[in-house]
Amino acid sequence: MEKEAFFCTTKELSRLGLEQIPTQFQSHKHLIYSSPATLAFNSPGAEGFGVKRAGLAVPDSIMLIVAPGCCGRNTSLISSMKEYNDRFYYLMMDETDIVTGRHLKKIPKAVEEICSVCPKKPSVVMICITCVDALLGTDMERVCKKAEEQVEIPVRPCYMYALTREGRKPPMVHVRQSLYSLLEPGKKKGNVVNLLGFFSPLVDDCEIYDLLHSAGVKTIHEISRCKDYMEYQTMSEANFNLVLHHEARFAAEDFHNRLQIPFIELRRLYQIDKIENQYHALGNALGVAFYDEKYKKQAEDALEKFRQKCPDASFAIGECLNADPFELSLALIRYGFSVPEIYGTITVENFTYIRSLAKISPETKVFSNMEPTMIYYDPAKSDVNLAIGKDACYYHPDCPYVMWNGEEQPYGYAGVRRLFEQLLEVV
Repeated sequence: MEKEAFFCTTKELSRLGLEQIPTQFQSHKHLIYSSPATLAFNSPGAEGFGVKRAGLAVPDSIMLIVAPGCCGRNTSLISSMKEYNDRFYYLMMDETDIVTGRHLKKIPKAVEEICSVCPKKPSVVMICITCVDALLGTDMERVCKKAEEQVEIPVRPCYMYALTREGRKPPMVHVRQSLYSLLEPGKKKGNVVNLLGFFSPLVDDCEIYDLLHSAGVKTIHEISRCKDYMEYQTMSEANFNLVLHHEARFAAEDFHNRLQIPFIELRRLYQIDKIENQYHALGNALGVAFYDEKYKKQAEDALEKFRQKCPDASFAIGECLNADPFELSLALIRYGFSVPEIYGTITVENFTYIRSLAKISPETKVFSNMEPTMIYYDPAKSDVNLAIGKDACYYHPDCPYVMWNGEEQPYGYAGVRRLFEQLLEVV
């Protein structure tokens, strides 16, 4: 009997509802298939901004990784990058540590030793711990507090817990909270705004900068653009925060509760009309009018050029990319293209897009990258002729493709324009 990769159509998923999605889409209920398509976000040594790199987003910070050798070695690629020289340190756990928890007494001493040998006094020490301490039930807040008393600089936890990936506060949500927990109360300035959500900056030509400046905003802070710790601290002067990624929502709530800085949440979208509606809603909330016609037309022109070149585009959309795969698929289908396949993790955040997809493309297949039957995936059985996303490119090596996972973050009309410009190049 021939074996096939498991999938559900958007119609089937919509009918089942979020509460009844098959267990194949719930990674905590089956073995994980770590194909080359998933290693970029499933491995502890993830490419891009996994927990470790994200934890070092604060300027002049360093990280102590407390882990068994099998976990710590996965950081070797990141620590070899030039910008991370002298920023990663390791406290290796042996079997006795794991059984007795004695490594917890070593952490404050290790932090003290590291600070004494650092070429430059660190602004903060991030303690990165793994699933071992999750299973031990380690109170890392208490350990960090003890270490902080010894070195007299901030020490914060950074949880690399794959076990909590499906929970209410997964690692990438918690690390965002840790990053902004260092901010001290400051005098508010009415013309300062923070952009929260990403660990690298938006593309320089993103229209959101011009639109905010036109509304009277003088300073726009992003943690990735802060040159030093002093500039990072000026983020507490913001009049309000813009949350551009839902994983920063908890961090924004902390801002509001601790520093009395309110926030407005926006989404990264690829549907041009929805981008326009979102900007107009933001303008209404701020009491200003955004004139975004120029940027909208640039996006529409790029879309039309691609449509003329490749009117029969049939896409495979992955999740290793700077987009929500379901929202991007919905945008492409609404533009008149076909999306036979999506590889994505189903969440509360994106299920609304699945419902919309079920109405206009009910036979689109949805696969789970981490489901073991993906080993049987056969691209010859699909009608795909273009791929977007690192994982989609892996499954369709003979198709023209766009990785769309660069570190500079596409957003708004600029994101749409750049995507279709890149697609035009590869076809």
